[in-house]
Amino acid sequence: MPYLGSEDVVKELKKALCNPHIQADRLRYRNVIQRVIRHMTQGVDMSGVFMEMVKASATVDIVQKKMVYLYMCTYAPLKPDLALLAINTLCKDCSDPNPMVRGLALRSMCSLRMPGVQEYIQQPILNGLRDKASYVRRVAILGCAKMHNLHGDSEVDGALVNELYSLLRDQDPIVVVNCLRSLEEILKQEGGVVINKPIAHHLLNRMSKLDQWGQAEVLNFLLRYQPRSEEELFDILNLLDSFLKSSSPGGIARTYTDQCVQILTELLGLRQEHITTVVVQTFRDLVWLCPQCTEAVCQALPGCEENIQDSEGKQALIWLLGVHGEKIPNAPYVLEDFVENVKSETFPAVKMELLTSLLRLFLSRPAECQDTLGRLLYYCIEEEKDMAVRDRGLFYYRLLLAGIDEVKRILCSPKSDPSLGLLEDQAERPVNSWALDFNTLVPVYGKARWATISKCQGAERRGPELRNTASFAASGPLIPEENKERVQEPPDSGALMLVPNHQLTAEHFEKTWLSLKVAHQQVFPWQGAVHPDTLQMALQVVNIQTIAMSRAGAQPWKAYLSAQDDTGCLFLTELLLEPENSEMQISVKHSEASTDTLSSFISVLETVIGTIGDIKP
Repeated sequence: MPYLGSEDVVKELKKALCNPHIQADRLRYRNVIQRVIRHMTQGVDMSGVFMEMVKASATVDIVQKKMVYLYMCTYAPLKPDLALLAINTLCKDCSDPNPMVRGLALRSMCSLRMPGVQEYIQQPILNGLRDKASYVRRVAILGCAKMHNLHGDSEVDGALVNELYSLLRDQDPIVVVNCLRSLEEILKQEGGVVINKPIAHHLLNRMSKLDQWGQAEVLNFLLRYQPRSEEELFDILNLLDSFLKSSSPGGIARTYTDQCVQILTELLGLRQEHITTVVVQTFRDLVWLCPQCTEAVCQALPGCEENIQDSEGKQALIWLLGVHGEKIPNAPYVLEDFVENVKSETFPAVKMELLTSLLRLFLSRPAECQDTLGRLLYYCIEEEKDMAVRDRGLFYYRLLLAGIDEVKRILCSPKSDPSLGLLEDQAERPVNSWALDFNTLVPVYGKARWATISKCQGAERRGPELRNTASFAASGPLIPEENKERVQEPPDSGALMLVPNHQLTAEHFEKTWLSLKVAHQQVFPWQGAVHPDTLQMALQVVNIQTIAMSRAGAQPWKAYLSAQDDTGCLFLTELLLEPENSEMQISVKHSEASTDTLSSFISVLETVIGTIGDIKP
């Protein structure tokens, strides 16, 4: 392949570009132009084919035009005698019926860096600002800033500035953002774009039409605007309210943080229950989004608990006391009041938030929280009827058994937004990609680490008593002595655990099947066809191996399955669907006479078949 200084390559390509047979074949012509561009990017001087490339711009092929424009913008500054030809070609294309061609030509003209080019691009840019196509307007607006830079230190064109300000009301959101960028560049010497009240409110009303990058850009400009009154500030906050729940609300919340905290603090003085509830929820969101306002929020919180009865408000206040309680003097005592009234609390979510916050505060203020935490854990484990709250209490109790360092590692990990759900906006995945991880801690630890943890778990279980170890550097036991004996962990349920990747040959299956008796037989009503691939995939998810299976539509239809649990018990199954009966017959044999494990396996099998098949209720 020829490289720098190769005249033969230039001659060859020039000859090809002039060949009428190649010009008549659109694909061959485009391939020759691609070769020119490729050699140009490799450093070969391809200016010798300038005239031929200009002629190649006379095409309706957008791809070919893009390549020719790139070539002309590269060599026009190096060939002043031929540059005018390129400019004339681009000016002509700025009036093309196709808006894409008009936009590309205008963008290419604005990319030319050569003396005197501004006098040629001024009129196309002005025409582009009034173009019906939004793409052309976007390009023309950015071209205004380029044209201003070409003029250097000359005076700002007032008419052009006014034109750009008027385009802030354009229907296209990208045109609006580009206007702000161009005005900022053009008015740089005068302090940048001016944001007054009409512009600010117009931009706020257009926020929903912008993408995240556009929103961030607009917010940077809105920071310059100062509301004239508290009423106007509330109007702005109302306009921004929906964006506080967006996926990237940080910049939005920071826009008016200081004024917002001040106003919200004053609202607490009204001591109205519904107002206090909303203010505390807003405080929770603000300290998450804008950590710099945490001090001001912590100073405003004391006394709020007296005017909150709503469950959402309680959760927000309890979260704040748990996460930032070391900065709030009365935080342990406010949480203690909640614990005293926990029996009368009707919302499980409040109790669960109380458990987490009190344990978190215990890590930073153990002496003040130890007795309260012990009483709360005892209540949740022994007396609470809601299973979610009870499970949370047991989890924290066992976590404390592992030591304070482990508690800190779990609870003091990077925080997540308390107002968002863990699984919110998660992308959909096939069932077989997550089913094996269901009811495990794989989402928390990751597959590799959870596998290691599972292997390290021995058969020995810790006793239910809370050991008074050095990990608890406190004055006494966490749970009072008189209650300690009553706190017991539930017995192991002995749930069935089928071994993954269990493999059994057809010969071994047949031999074992003939040697065992049927332990369980059951008939299901069935309608519709059997889909072998779907059924096999579902069985694989629950670690049941398919030994053999009839093809779809076979009569009678049969399938032979195998599975093994962690104790070594083997389960062999036959599925039979007779054509004359709308029934699925299931026969199960197993190698160990255990009623519990057999029942558990039948339950798993029923779930799979009931999910995949068309079983009547």
